[in-house]
Amino acid sequence: MLDREDDVKQTENRLGEPVVAEMRYEINQVEFDVVEGSMGDGRDHDVTMFIRNREDPDRIAVIRKPIFPPTVFRAPSGAASRDEPLVDGAVREAHEETGLDIELVRYLTRINVKFTSGERFIDWTSHIFEARQVDGEINPIDTGEIAEARWATLDELQGDIRQALLDTNWGLLSYRVALTDLTVAQMEVGA
Repeated sequence: MLDREDDVKQTENRLGEPVVAEMRYEINQVEFDVVEGSMGDGRDHDVTMFIRNREDPDRIAVIRKPIFPPTVFRAPSGAASRDEPLVDGAVREAHEETGLDIELVRYLTRINVKFTSGERFIDWTSHIFEARQVDGEINPIDTGEIAEARWATLDELQGDIRQALLDTNWGLLSYRVALTDLTVAQMEVGA
């Protein structure tokens, strides 16, 4: 069985040490149940990829889930399986959600977040990577989970897309805004 702590250390050795942040987000009962329902097989994390377009690195791949309003997009994410290294999980999830073959460039951010709903809580970790498109066209493979994938500029991520996420008033999407804000700042530092 894969030791996740060793995997994180190997990922840091390969892709650099991330900025580490601690966050807390109150989410509603439905959102809490969604997160809790995703925790099968010991899952307590996500891998999130900020994938740069190979021809225009200022454009980032974004996805929309079927439950999202039509203007709500975010960076693709998923989970590494129990015995799958984070790096392999990130590459696989990126392909499933965007149709792109990617290469991870940097381990940008690790967020330890506590999701709460009243007295209930879940400790969760987001591992966020910068990646670049190696091949493929943006078109989701897993169309049951992803309604649409497209390219967006960093300005859109910090402007219209950010506002659309906040306008939902969903705690999990507000968390995605904070995750994106922190990550884009790290991408700009290393650009």
